[in-house]
Amino acid sequence: MDFVAIDVGTANSDLSSICQIGIVCFENGRVKESWQSLIDPEDYFDGLNVLIHGIEEDAVKGAPIFPDIFENVNNRLKGSIVASHTSFDRVALAKVIEKYGLKSVDCTWLDTAKVVRRAWVEFSQRGYGLKDVAKFLGINFAHHNAEEDARAAGEVLVSAIKETGLNVSEWLHRVKKPILSGIGTTSKISLDGNPEGPLYGEVVVFTGALKVPRRDAAKIAADAGCEVAPSVKKSTTILVVGDQDIRRLAGHQKSSKHRKAEELIAKGYNIQILCESDFKRLVLLQ
Repeated sequence: MDFVAIDVGTANSDLSSICQIGIVCFENGRVKESWQSLIDPEDYFDGLNVLIHGIEEDAVKGAPIFPDIFENVNNRLKGSIVASHTSFDRVALAKVIEKYGLKSVDCTWLDTAKVVRRAWVEFSQRGYGLKDVAKFLGINFAHHNAEEDARAAGEVLVSAIKETGLNVSEWLHRVKKPILSGIGTTSKISLDGNPEGPLYGEVVVFTGALKVPRRDAAKIAADAGCEVAPSVKKSTTILVVGDQDIRRLAGHQKSSKHRKAEELIAKGYNIQILCESDFKRLVLLQ
């Protein structure tokens, strides 16, 4: 039951813009060490991201840039099984390492969202966000604080180990196998997403100028398990924005879908806004 849990917060929709990182080391299923740092992303802060995690641009003035803390991060992760809830944190870390031309961290990743979908039938198809799962398991934490989110993800993994009897190494293999439990137990399953796909339960909307034809992008998302919808609604979970659109004027010119997603996020709906290249990385990691 030894592993490391990680979570990051970003300044904007580019996942390389990490402004906070939290790492929690677990030994024998208990917290051994906990560490967190603010980071100057050398990038702009989107008001929506600030609304989610509360970190303003002024808060990171004088904070280290990522290369300054990389050795600290690498020493905690290298050679370890690293748990994160969904692959967003893994993609973010890979992108910021690439951004600064640093050497990749030698570790083994374990997605705790995939673990949850296989450990509890209640979450096999939907509702497996960290906040909902933690509430179900009675885990108290301050959501959207990197150190707290990392600890919660780690405690979720510990709970899954106790629930199933599978250890961390066994879970590395189990998450690669079909979900089985829960599939077909409801009267209606969307035909738009592959039920066995790693992102099944996600509802994706595309906006802006994509590098690939919209039809191809939709097929990639559906094969990964996503339901692809034409417009942003309360049920949307991911909005994928063309890379150029999301960077144009530091995000100040946004499509109607983009603005609608931000309005819903401000009201408390759980929607992740990703640029096209980050979404591709996320799918490829599954």
